[in-house]
Amino acid sequence: MSTYVAKPAEVERSWFVVDASEFQLGRLATRIATVLRGKHKPTFTPHVDGGDYVVVINADQVKLSGRKLDTKHYHRYSGYPGGLRSIDARTVRAEDPERVIQQAVKGMLPKNRLSRQVITKLKVYGGADHPHTAQNPQPFPNVL
Repeated sequence: MSTYVAKPAEVERSWFVVDASEFQLGRLATRIATVLRGKHKPTFTPHVDGGDYVVVINADQVKLSGRKLDTKHYHRYSGYPGGLRSIDARTVRAEDPERVIQQAVKGMLPKNRLSRQVITKLKVYGGADHPHTAQNPQPFPNVL
């Protein structure tokens, strides 16, 4: 019996929608990363993008445990001396709620060219509305 290797042309993609207000940030991000990579499918192949699309709604209501709203910081660096900027999670969630989930999921993907392709299948929205109703997204699978 030979090993099955998925080919990019054979991959069937589904659309899933998840309500972020029901989950904590880290637990949600691990489940999303698993579905984006396709590890929930029996046809998973590490070097092929076999994952599904994920639409996240209510990103502004995602839960952070403990005192993380005040102690967790998001950094960005311009490359120049003195160019490090930091803001706390409370401010980021108020100004750009999509960024919190996008960075958490991106940090849980492998650091390679394939992950940059995989992260484009993540669609995050701060409110309850999303423009992907034509794709008929299904409820989020229980992958764990």
